[in-house]
Formats: sequence, C-alpha cells, structure tokens
Amino acid sequence: MKKMICIVLLFFETHTIVNAQSWLTDFEKAKSSAKVTSKKIVLVFQGSDWCAPCIKLDKDIWDTEVFKAYSKDHSVMLKAYFPKRSKNALAKEQQEHNGKLAETYNKNGCFPFVVVLDENGKVLGSTGYKKRHLQNILRF
Repeated sequence: MKKMICIVLLFFETHTIVNAQSWLTDFEKAKSSAKVTSKKIVLVFQGSDWCAPCIKLDKDIWDTEVFKAYSKDHSVMLKAYFPKRSKNALAKEQQEHNGKLAETYNKNGCFPFVVVLDENGKVLGSTGYKKRHLQNILRF
C-alpha cells in the first residue's frame, strides 16, 4: 500500500512538473524534469527585489505570453533568487542551494544572468540581459 501511494505521489509530482510551466528552485528537480521531457533548463540568476535589469527582464521576457507559450513546450525554468530585503529572505537551505549554483554557473556574480543547460547540467549558452541574445540562445 505504501509503495502504491509513493508511486501515485511521484506520478502527480512529475505530471505537475511536466504540464505546468512554472519556475522551479531546485536544480535536481529541474534536471529530472528536463530528462523526462527532453527540454533544456533555463537557469536565471536574479536579484528579485533590488536589481532593476532583473525586474525589466521579468517584464520584457519572462512575463510575456510569447515566452510563456514557448517555454511551456521547450524549457524547464529554474530561478536562483538573491533577494536583499529581509522581508524577502529565503530559507537558509535555499540560500545555500542558490549559492552553490552561483559557484558553478555564475562565478562573476552577474545579475541578471541566464544560463541554458542540458538535462545533465552542461552549459549550452549564457547571457546577461540582452533581448536579441536571449532570443537567439532560447530560439523563441
């Protein structure tokens, strides 16, 4: 019975990841989803409450209907937040997770910074906020 419950829960978790385009914050879940769906991972390093270009990137790219429609079929979206305001502080575990991602994929500490990865975490391309460059590496 426990095994069946675990299988059902795993199915619903995978189904949700596969069918609902939302921003993930866990790299292992993003890699797992990318493997299941054969999609690329779009990792975004963002200063969500202090970085004006990050906020502009949200408005000009991530929040557009064109990108949402494209990403639903082509990308697993992964965001590494680095807020500065205490009211937006992340749990310590998430801060450490994001720090490890930055050590691996954003050594220069650029914000915003977008990295396109394969399902194993291999870098396929990266950019700051350059709309045309984003469109080229993401092909939307």
